[in-house]
Amino acid sequence: MIYTEFAKFYDDLFDVTLYDRWAHFVEIQTKGIQKDRSELKILDLACGTGRLAIKLAQMGFQVTGADLSEDMLTIAEQRSRQAKVDVPFIQTDMRTMDGLNQYDLITCFDDSLNYLIDPDDLGATFEAVHDHLSVNGQFLFDMISPYQVTEVYPGYMYNYRSEDAAFMWTSYEGDFAPMSVEHELNFFQYNEQKDAYDAYNEIHRERAYDEMTIRKMLSAAGFMTTLTSTDFGDKPFIRDTKRWFFNTSTN
Repeated sequence: MIYTEFAKFYDDLFDVTLYDRWAHFVEIQTKGIQKDRSELKILDLACGTGRLAIKLAQMGFQVTGADLSEDMLTIAEQRSRQAKVDVPFIQTDMRTMDGLNQYDLITCFDDSLNYLIDPDDLGATFEAVHDHLSVNGQFLFDMISPYQVTEVYPGYMYNYRSEDAAFMWTSYEGDFAPMSVEHELNFFQYNEQKDAYDAYNEIHRERAYDEMTIRKMLSAAGFMTTLTSTDFGDKPFIRDTKRWFFNTSTN
């Protein structure tokens, strides 16, 4: 997935309080690592506009952000300068992670992995993550569940309007993969020079994987231990819930 004009709307539309919960999840999961925060190297994969990476840096971690979208990374770099934190941002494909180093911890949140429609792409990403983790490294990620894709999203609608912009989001059941969903995003930005609105449209596609499939793919990639939970790690694993959280490690 490549965000284009949508990157400009992303921060206004997203519930920023979720980044606090993701950061708390990371903080809890790192308590068992025998390193000071300033020495703990974290990669935030599919970092988007950099909110989580910057928040983790402000908490004292050594953080790098990576994303496929140049538009998202441009916003992330601007935000890091404003926050006065040193967070390198690198453009890369999560399926290969070219140009990246080794890390103690890799995160990938906000159902970014659900955009990998082909199971081979998800498997390749798991392998790339494993190859870029240090000994005893951890991989923290979330994915929306089959329940979210098949029961919650079909027919979902969301509308947003401000003084100079409008956004419409509609979700449909997908026919391109099992347990899939298609999001149609229409947004309008006022153009002062034209005294009219510029219109943009994007289609985003996601699919879900059942938990056993995810576990098998992690094992095939070389991960040894996988813990699952819900509600940002605060509750035990529940199959019929919207989002699953995973903590898997190389040892």
